[in-house]
Amino acid sequence: YAVLTNTSVPKLYLAGIVPGIALMALFMLIVLTACAIKPQWGGARMHSTAAEMFAGLIHLLPPVGIFLVVVGSIYAGIATPTEAASLGVMAGLLLAAWTRRLSWHMLKDVLEGTMRTTAMVMLIIVAAYFLNFVISAIGLTTQLTDFIERLGFSKWEMLAAVIVFYLMLGCFMETLSMMITTIPIIAPVMIKLGFDPVWFGIVVIILIETALITPPVGLNLFVVQNLRRGGPLHDVIVGAAPFVVAMLLLLLLLALAPGIALWLPARFG
Repeated sequence: YAVLTNTSVPKLYLAGIVPGIALMALFMLIVLTACAIKPQWGGARMHSTAAEMFAGLIHLLPPVGIFLVVVGSIYAGIATPTEAASLGVMAGLLLAAWTRRLSWHMLKDVLEGTMRTTAMVMLIIVAAYFLNFVISAIGLTTQLTDFIERLGFSKWEMLAAVIVFYLMLGCFMETLSMMITTIPIIAPVMIKLGFDPVWFGIVVIILIETALITPPVGLNLFVVQNLRRGGPLHDVIVGAAPFVVAMLLLLLLLALAPGIALWLPARFG
């Protein structure tokens, strides 16, 4: 989103913290409520002492450390996002070496996976830049904005239309393709209607993730179904529904109180 709209990456990171924590709390509440209603959904109950639970938290330190290296270097002004990603790779290699899991076979697999992913992403990005060039050349964004203004849609009616659009699009497109093909057209229109680009970025990310698990045909529902050991798709759909409601509730909160996303960027950005 930042690349496609020339929006600040650090501001987007900051804007996502509070909504992310809020969404995490909503998800935890859903799981807690579900397990309270049907305890068997939570699996076998495990009893641990406080010392054992604290010892288990130690395993969280390495991934948290890598996260702090990447994000912290950006916020501290030490590195650009690309350089921060390189620092994250170095931190990951050092961690693998420290845990004695670093090997030539592992490096070979990692490099092959990286090359395949990078090639796929770069092909999509090249196509997206060509699409952006065509859109700019024919003045599509300006024409679309003028058309919407002539229709008399308010900014909130347009936001509702965008939400419905993405929920439908998530039925047959994955995240990156959805963003690259739609944001160059939709974001300028929404920004011209008065929405903050950082705020809209957070809304779009949440909306796209919501679309991918929206029943009955969200793309990720079928991914989860393929990973299961039997059972009907209906169970996956029913299980995903409360989380979709939680994400839509967060979108409503962001619309009513944009400061949820914009307070941290305004304070520290």
